Amino acid sequence: MAAELGAHEIMQLHEVLTDTIDGINQFQLYRPHVQDPQLRSILDNQISFMTQEYNNMVQTVQQQRKSEAIPYRRIKNTAPEYGLKNPAPNAPNLSADEMDDRDVASGMLGCHKSSAILKMTASLEFADPTLRRMLQQSAINCSEQSFEVWNYMNQKGMYQVPTMKQMTTSTMINSFGMAQMPQLS
Repeated sequence: MAAELGAHEIMQLHEVLTDTIDGINQFQLYRPHVQDPQLRSILDNQISFMTQEYNNMVQTVQQQRKSEAIPYRRIKNTAPEYGLKNPAPNAPNLSADEMDDRDVASGMLGCHKSSAILKMTASLEFADPTLRRMLQQSAINCSEQSFEVWNYMNQKGMYQVPTMKQMTTSTMINSFGMAQMPQLS
């Protein structure tokens, strides 16, 4: 398959695969710092999935097999909590020894967010439909994994969602109207 790809596709693929390796390695570095069994379960599940997805991409690119993109099945989440409830101040740690579950979850969240952007952007450069779809699904997977981590953080009060006054929210939402369908000939 490599000969059938353009230079820009190869460069994008290199970036995506390197980013995936970096993400797996980053998550493995986090593992010793996790205290909460729920977060450890999420982390372990995501490392396993990311490794499987990486191997699937490599095998597809190296023409060992044509693979379907693998969808991520996240651990069941609960309804989000809205509003601020005495959020704790954040500051950098003085050393890696101070890393806690909030630091790990926040790092995981940031990794998935940036990987989702990278993979979706890369997918826009691919002519090969299998790899294009694989990268699109991988970006969706990052979105699902980030939501899983965000939901964990939200449940634990680590990621609170500020709200606006109902009048402000309603005013902003109602400032949009329906569009008229254009008359096409």
